Amino acid sequence: MREEGIEPYPYRFEKTHWAGDIKNEFSTLENSQTKEDVVIRTAGRVVALRSHGKSFFFVLRDDTGRIQAYIRLDSVGKDNFEIFKKYVNMGDFVGIIGFPFKTHTGEVSVFVKSFEILSKSIRTMPEKWHGLKDKEIIYRQRYVEMLSSDEALNRFKMRSELFRLIREFLAQRRFIEVDTPILLHLTGGASARPFETRINVFESQMFLRIAEELFLKRYLVGGFERIFEIGKNFRNEGISYKHHPEFTMMELYWAYADYNDIMDITEAMINYVVENLTGSTKINYQGKEIDFSRPWRRVKMSDFIQDNLGVNILEDSDEKLIEVLKKHGSEPDMKERGHLIEKLWDLVEDKLVNPTFVTEHPVIISPLSKVHRSDPRVTERFELIISSMEMANAFSELNDPIEQYRRFLHQAGLREAGDEEAQMMDDDFLRALEYGMPPTGGLGIGWDRILMLVTDSPTIRDIIPFPLVKPISFEEEEMQSEEELQE
Repeated sequence: MREEGIEPYPYRFEKTHWAGDIKNEFSTLENSQTKEDVVIRTAGRVVALRSHGKSFFFVLRDDTGRIQAYIRLDSVGKDNFEIFKKYVNMGDFVGIIGFPFKTHTGEVSVFVKSFEILSKSIRTMPEKWHGLKDKEIIYRQRYVEMLSSDEALNRFKMRSELFRLIREFLAQRRFIEVDTPILLHLTGGASARPFETRINVFESQMFLRIAEELFLKRYLVGGFERIFEIGKNFRNEGISYKHHPEFTMMELYWAYADYNDIMDITEAMINYVVENLTGSTKINYQGKEIDFSRPWRRVKMSDFIQDNLGVNILEDSDEKLIEVLKKHGSEPDMKERGHLIEKLWDLVEDKLVNPTFVTEHPVIISPLSKVHRSDPRVTERFELIISSMEMANAFSELNDPIEQYRRFLHQAGLREAGDEEAQMMDDDFLRALEYGMPPTGGLGIGWDRILMLVTDSPTIRDIIPFPLVKPISFEEEEMQSEEELQE
C-alpha cells in the first residue's frame, strides 16, 4: 500500500455521525429514498463485505451498532474503486463520506462518495465473526471478543452505564465523590490477605489496599458528611466464579445516619440501577428469577443459621459449633469462634436468592461496627445477599476510639496466631477517631457482582474487561488462538 502511496495508518478522520444515530435519524425515509443534501461522515470496522462486480455492499461497526454502506465504481472513480477492491478487507477500519438512503428492502444505508482506509488489519479475524469460544483465550484476548461480538461490547458499555447511574443517584442526594490511597503502609477495613509490594524511595514494604474504609472515615473526621468512592481493591485470594483478586468496590459514608438508613439507601440505589439498566425490577439470572421489587426481606444472622443448621451462634459453645461444622465437612483450621461462625454462615448463604438483608452479626466478626443498641452480643451490621452471593456489607460505624483499639487488639492477636486475613493495628486511624468522628452509617458494595446479575453472566471474569489469567508464554497463547480460530 505504501509503495502505491497509500498510508495504511493515517492520523485522524473527522467523524460526525455514528451507526446507531444514522439508523435512528433516517428511519423515516421511504424505501429507495435518498437524502443527498445530508453529508454523512462516519467510520468503523468492516464486518461484512460482498462484491457485486462494479459495486460493493459493506457493513461498518462502531460502538453504537452497525451501518450498511454502498460503494459504486462510478461514484468514487475507477482508481479509488480499484483501491477499495484491492485493499479493503474484513477487519479494516474505514472512514466514509456520503449521504443516507434507504434500500428497496428498507435498510438505512450510506451511499459512499469517498472513503479512506484508516487502519489495516493484518491478523485474521475470527471466522465468520462468530468470535472465540474458549473462555481462557477470551480472557487473555478480550479485545478479540469485543471486536467480534456485539453482546460483549454491549456488556462492557453496560458496565460504564452502571457507574454513571450510581453517580447520578448519589449526586441527587448530595453525596460527594472522593478518592483514597491505593498504596498503603498498613491495610485495614476488611478481613483479607493483602498483596505486598515495596517502595524503593522509602526502602520499606507496602500493601495494595483491600478496602477504602479507613481513609474514607478520615474524611469524616475532617468535616465531610456524605461521601463515596468507586475504586479498585486488591485481595490476594483465590479466583472463583464470584471472586477476583482485583475488583471494583464502592464505599459510601453518611454522617448522622445508621445502618437502618443505609439499608434504605442501598435498596433504593440497587433498585434504581437495575431498573434503569434492564427496564424491570425482575430479572432472570442463570435460570432463576430474581425480584428486586421493594421492600426487601430482612433476617437476623443468628436466626437464619439456627433455622437451617439447628445451632445458636450467640449461645451455644464452641464445641457445639465445631460439631455441626464437622457434620457438614466444613471444619476450619483455626478454631477461633469468629472463624467458626463465618464457616457456619458459608453453609447457609446459598439458600438466599432474592435480595435479603442479613443483620445483627456477632461482635467477634465485626471489628469496625457499633454494638447493637439493644443486644450487646451483636452489632448494627448487615450483609446484602442476592443469588447466594454477598453484594454489600454495612454498619452503624464504630466511632469510639477506645472500643476500636480493643477490637484492633483482638485482630492483632489473630494475626500473631497466623491469621493472614486479620486486620492490622492502625494507630493513625485511632488518632483520627480521637479527634472525633460523627455517628455514621457506612456501606461497601461489590458492583462487579451486581453486573453479573444484570448481564446474566455466570462468572465475575465475564464482566471484568481484562481479568487476571495464569501466565503462559506468548508462543503458547498464539498456538491456542490458532487452534481455536481454525475449528
